[in-house]
This record gives sequence, C-alpha cells and structure tokens, in this order.
Amino acid sequence: MKRIKQIDIKRALAMAGTFNFLCSCARACLLPFLTLYFRQLGLTPAMTGIVMGTKHFVTLVWSPAASLLSKHYNKRRAVICGSVMFSAAAALLFLLIPHTDVHAWTCNASDPHVGPTQTPSDKLLVNITEPVTSHPKPHVSQSLVTHLPDADTKAPVNTNETSPHHHHHHNHNHTTDSPLLYVSQKNESKVLESSSSSLATPVRNKRSELKSEQPTGEKKDESSLGFLGSLKAMDTQHQLFFLILIIVCVWEAASAPLEWNVDDGLYEYLDFADASDRYSSTRVWGVVGAACGVGGTGLLVSQLTCLIAAQTSRSVVHFYCYAGLAFLVLPLAMSLPLYLNKKRDRTSGLLKALQLVRGSPQAVLCVFTTLLVGVANSAIDNFLLWQMQDRGSSELHMGLSLALALLSQAAFPLMAGRVFRLLGPRRMLAVGAASLGLQCFYYSFLWGAWAALPAQVLSCFSSGALWWAVKLQCEDIATPGAERSVRRVYKSLSIHLGSALGSLAGGFVAQSIGLTWMFRGLAMVLIVWCVCLPLLQWKAPHHRRINYSRLLAVDASEASDSESEQEKDWLDKAMENDKSNNNSGRRVNH
Repeated sequence: MKRIKQIDIKRALAMAGTFNFLCSCARACLLPFLTLYFRQLGLTPAMTGIVMGTKHFVTLVWSPAASLLSKHYNKRRAVICGSVMFSAAAALLFLLIPHTDVHAWTCNASDPHVGPTQTPSDKLLVNITEPVTSHPKPHVSQSLVTHLPDADTKAPVNTNETSPHHHHHHNHNHTTDSPLLYVSQKNESKVLESSSSSLATPVRNKRSELKSEQPTGEKKDESSLGFLGSLKAMDTQHQLFFLILIIVCVWEAASAPLEWNVDDGLYEYLDFADASDRYSSTRVWGVVGAACGVGGTGLLVSQLTCLIAAQTSRSVVHFYCYAGLAFLVLPLAMSLPLYLNKKRDRTSGLLKALQLVRGSPQAVLCVFTTLLVGVANSAIDNFLLWQMQDRGSSELHMGLSLALALLSQAAFPLMAGRVFRLLGPRRMLAVGAASLGLQCFYYSFLWGAWAALPAQVLSCFSSGALWWAVKLQCEDIATPGAERSVRRVYKSLSIHLGSALGSLAGGFVAQSIGLTWMFRGLAMVLIVWCVCLPLLQWKAPHHRRINYSRLLAVDASEASDSESEQEKDWLDKAMENDKSNNNSGRRVNH
C-alpha cells in the first residue's frame, strides 16, 4: 500500500514567504540601479531604453513558454534551480565588459554635490567631430594656461539637461561657457575646440580612432565576416551597446522562468490541501524583501570608497549582492514543496482569461489603464535615478527613496477596507493612475538630493490602490478557477508589455526633449486619461458575474448543516424506537 505523504501547510507558507523575500531582495539589489550602470558605461537614453525594452519582451514571451515546457516534462524543480544558478552567473557577465576609460569609474568623494556613481571626467560625454590624433598640439599662451584646470580635474562640459552627467549647476567653480576643453589622455594635455555635444555621446578613444584610419581593404575583409565583422567595424559605443544587449538577453532568458514555475508549484501544492486561499498572504513578503534589498544596497554602496580596488568602481557591489543572495536562495529552491496538477491546462486557462477580459467593457478599460500605468512605471524605473543623480543624489538617497515607495505599497492593505468603502473599485482605479501622474509631475521639479522622498508616499495609491482595484476587477469577471489566469493577463499586459513599450518610447523621448519634459508629458497623459476614465466607465455596461465558487461553498456548508440535522433527527427517532421496543418487551415478559 502506497504511503500518503502528510502536507504541512504552515511549513509550506513559511518557505513560500521566505523564498519570495529572498528573491525580491536579490532583484532589488541590482535592477533599480542597472540603468545607472549603463549610464556609467556611456549608453545614451535611447540605447538604455532599447536594452530594457528587450529585457521585458523576453520575459513576456519566455515566462509562459518555459512554464508550459517545464510542466509538460515534469521538470519544475530542475528549471527553478537552474534559473536561480544561471541567472546569478549571467549577471556577473556584466563585470567582464571592458571599460573604455578608467577615469569614468572614479568619483569625486570630496564634493558633496556629486553622486558616488557619477563620472568625474566628462570627456566621455564630449562630441568631437575630429579624432584627437588628427589635431596637432596648438600653441597655448601662458595667460590661457593659468585659467585651465589641472590634468587630473574634471573638464567643464556644456551639456543639455538630459546629459548623464549634468553637473554644471552644482559645480560653480567651473566655467561652462569656455570655448575650450581641456582633455587629458595618458598624461598628455591637448586643447580642442568644443561643439555642443549631443546627449550622452562618448568621445572616441584611441582604439576606435585607429580603426577609423584602417585601409578600405581591411574594412571589406571585416564586412565579409558577417555580424561579427560589422560589430568589429563599429565604434566603441555601439560595440558596447550590442554587447550589453546580448548579455541582458542571456540573463533574462535564465531568470524569466523562475517566477511562474515557483508560483504554480506552490499554489498547486496548497490547493491540493485546500489551502490555496492562504497563498496570497505570502506575496507581501516579496514587497518587504524588495524594500530591504534596495535600501540596504544603497546604504552599503554609499559607505564604500569611490574605488574598492584598482580601477574597479563600487557599483560592482550591486552585482555581487545579487549573485550572493541568488546562491543563498538555491538550497531553499531545492527543498520547496511543489506539486504538479496534470489536470490543470494552463494554455486553455490563459485563452479563457483573455476571452473573459475581452467580453467585459469594464475589464477592457482596466486593461488600458494598467497598460498606461506600465508605460509610465517603466519610464520612472529607468530614468528616475538619472534625474536624481543630476540633482546631486547619492545611492543612499536613491535606495531610501525607492524603499519608502515599496513600504508605502505594502502598507495599503491595512487601509484597503476604508478606501474601498469611500471610493469603490472604479474610482480606486482612477485615483491610482492619477497618483502616478502626480508623482511624474513632481519628479520633473526635483531640486535636491532628498527632493524625491515626499512623492514616494504616493506609491501607496499609485501602486497599492491600483492593483487592489485590478484584483477586484479580476474577481468580478472571473469564472471559478480562472482568477489567477485573469490576474496574470493584467500583470503581463502592464508589467511586461507596458514596460517594454514604455522603455522604448521613454528612451527616445528622453533623448529628444529631456528627462524633465518626459516626466511632464507622462503626467499630462495620465491626468487626461484619469479625467476621461470615469466617463467611459459610466457609459460602459457593467455586468457583474456571479461568483459560483462562493455560492458552492455556501451551498456546501448549508448542505452539511442540513445533513447533520437529518442525522440528528434519525438518531433521536432510533433511540425513541429502541426505548419503545424495550418497554414493550418488558410488558410481554410480565
């Protein structure tokens, strides 16, 4: 006889909460600061947007596909462990990227206005139309030399407000109007004519200059090699862009299958024990873990010196923290209680969820709202830290600001009942989107290092209230057993599709009109949509679907009560009959 394994619900919930906490903490150590790392390497906002948009597109496609394949071949635990291990290894590939200029990795620790991740040497951001080697050394008068900075100081650069290293409003001791730039390279001083630089365009180093002087015959040979040859013929900035893009795709392909496989395995395990309704309580630990990760890493990095080793920036600490926590999660992933329900068809569930969403006008309006919120959130995630860095914020300010936003989001369930009674699900959705619009508008007026902190409290509504309204909408339209599939439709459309579109559009818009006007444009779009949303909700028909699962639960409880009453009546009658038979037998004996 096969022995039935006993299910420990409390242990399963504790392991699920711990796993969500550690995984969210690991991701928060790196992901919020990843675009700052790209900025240090010299990527433009458009390139950064393309990289982050590709990352979200890979997650959108590969997460459900990997989940279906792992279920089909019954390899969930192997996929989970492999995802944790290979994602940590892939993240460390970023540290192998060659740096075009070691001076870009230092920082001015004596200047309190300069953030720790900012580049003190601005020569990566200067757009020079001619190669440096093509200019002879001009004769400089002694009076002019006295006004030039030393070879080890920062070169003043006149950039626009979206430049990745926009410091001229903080460093008043530099002359930003000078028509001359002082560039030091290998202890040689050269005076060059400067032109208005484009956004975040790094200067070509000597290696790219030598490549530009190659004979045409060598260039033809390189072009005949295909993609690798064309990549070798590119300038340094585009080589760096494609290298980062490849590493991000590999990293996301390794980490994308983790969330869906863990979520499905734990949910089906608890559902087998009729405790699936308690699984949602473990998700709050993911938000708390993210707050601890982003705040703790920002505090840790800000306490380190500018260079933790020779020619090594302290930004690499983010990657080591991510990899360390990921390997810490690996033993827990190997012991997670998982269950495979082969009767549950995931593909038909997602298709049915799409049909349910498409069949409800209120649900379609909610989809457009979450999609727009995903676009705005992606722009904030990618470029808010750029804006804070331009205003003198260090990673300590950034980490604590993001941690406050996450804690505000986690605190919303404590007040959800009162807000729901006051606003209702429809108004709650509009209030959440409007709160995000106010945050974007506030971000365009940052003036100091701690200026972003007050706006983070609005995340209680822009994220917490909005997703609470989406949850109520899912329960309103879902049939029994389809609530999770409908919720995943909203999550995929907002977090992944909306974020991918927002990253691509946000990068090009930020490069064209600047970060300040990008945030103002997002705020205007969100506010206009929130004004139109109540009118569209009022005109759209509202058909509330009956929640059959709740009715079945009520009917089952009522049926059990009636059955117990019937059993009690039958027992009373049997006892009465027994007594009457005993009494009649005694009379016969007498």
